[in-house]
Amino acid sequence: MTHVDTPQTLCRAAVARGDITPPVGIYHRLWGAAAHDRATGVHRPLLATLLWVEPAEGPREEKQLIVALDHCILDGDELAKIVQAVSQAVPILPDQVHVALSHTHGSGWMSRTRAAFPGGELIGPYLDNLASTIAALAADAHGRIRPAAVVYGQGRCDLAAHRDFWDADKGRFVCGFNPAGPADDMVLIGRITGEEGDTLATIVNYACHPTTLAWDNLALSPDYVGAMREVVEQHTRAPCVFLQGASGDLGPREGFVGDWGVADRNGRQLGLAVLSALEALPKAGTRFVYAGPVLSGTMIGTWKHEPLGNDALHAQSIWQAEQFTVHLPYRPDLPTLAETKKQLAQWESEEVAARDAGDNQRARECRALVEQMRRQMARLAVLPEGETFPYVVTLCRLGDACWLLVPGELYQTFQVALRAAFRKVPIVVATLTNGWQPGYLPAATSYGYGIYQDVIAVVAPGSLEMLIEAISRRIATEESSP
Repeated sequence: MTHVDTPQTLCRAAVARGDITPPVGIYHRLWGAAAHDRATGVHRPLLATLLWVEPAEGPREEKQLIVALDHCILDGDELAKIVQAVSQAVPILPDQVHVALSHTHGSGWMSRTRAAFPGGELIGPYLDNLASTIAALAADAHGRIRPAAVVYGQGRCDLAAHRDFWDADKGRFVCGFNPAGPADDMVLIGRITGEEGDTLATIVNYACHPTTLAWDNLALSPDYVGAMREVVEQHTRAPCVFLQGASGDLGPREGFVGDWGVADRNGRQLGLAVLSALEALPKAGTRFVYAGPVLSGTMIGTWKHEPLGNDALHAQSIWQAEQFTVHLPYRPDLPTLAETKKQLAQWESEEVAARDAGDNQRARECRALVEQMRRQMARLAVLPEGETFPYVVTLCRLGDACWLLVPGELYQTFQVALRAAFRKVPIVVATLTNGWQPGYLPAATSYGYGIYQDVIAVVAPGSLEMLIEAISRRIATEESSP
């Protein structure tokens, strides 16, 4: 080989940023074990970062807008309102707007179904304002679109760890750090620059549950994502767009704490890995070529960066975007709403009995189980009818890279398998995009062991593998097309 190409995308792009921190006092309880209901402070602000990209050449109807939000889960109706508000504010189609959640568990549960709980009265007004705020940010981004290039690279960070741990004393799996489990440590990055070489934004695609802060944290927080952005943005002087990867079975090595310092340390660890990878990226529009020998103490082989030719630049301007549906079968033992309501009533009764008996520990456990049943009812109530879940995939071929925008929480196998199959293609995997349903998509080998993700999964074993196969076929087709 006499040259090395770095994957790139030529496009037009813009970025907009806004503060979307809910008010202190809003309903915050996202953890079953939490004893509090309201947020009492703010660790770091929650942010909305919008990335607008459209083709560099030809018609610009195939634009895409990624709305990256520091939230854990938003109901489908709220996502639809955000998309509608954006499509009314700027010339973009609803299916070109993609709301991607960082999945921070420090954001609280922003659902109108929680209105009756302490602090819940603040949720509705907050969500109404959220949609209008994002629409205004979209208009801001649209007004600043300009020619740009994305240069892709990758680094490594061992913040993420496997989180299915076998507790031998209890004889069961728990959701926590498993030192012996596999963990994908890839950090996929993209540096977006303007024609003058100025950095417009940095894309960070990493798979790790933002669960550093848990039930003992009373503050609104983006978790480790906040400190990571701070580290990157202090260096680049440009917004950092975080996209959550396939982290269904991945979480921070040290997590489930109330200490903000741990969350910030986790974020700095990832941020420094991002900066290391950024330093290795070449200037956009160039390739690294062998420049020939130079006689010194020995014969030295020299390399240099050279501008790309027109053919390569044209390839980096390729723009194809499609949406397709993969029908994933529901699991045969999916619980019913009636069964769940019965269990809810049972745990509510036992919680009352435990409190009357002065057994605070048992009451806390029952309160957590009550919360589990409420969430199970919420999941079941919105599932589409039929025998399969219609899983919608957005696949974009942007120059040398593929972008996958998918809902739900997928196991790391998803991104590991796809990236292994297409090693020369950077594959951006943004999960929890355009919805949380169908929830977890575990690997087939993880079913049947009582693992948390399996217990609450609604799709049958083999669904993740079916999805990988369907997407692989699409990518292979695009790779083989001229």
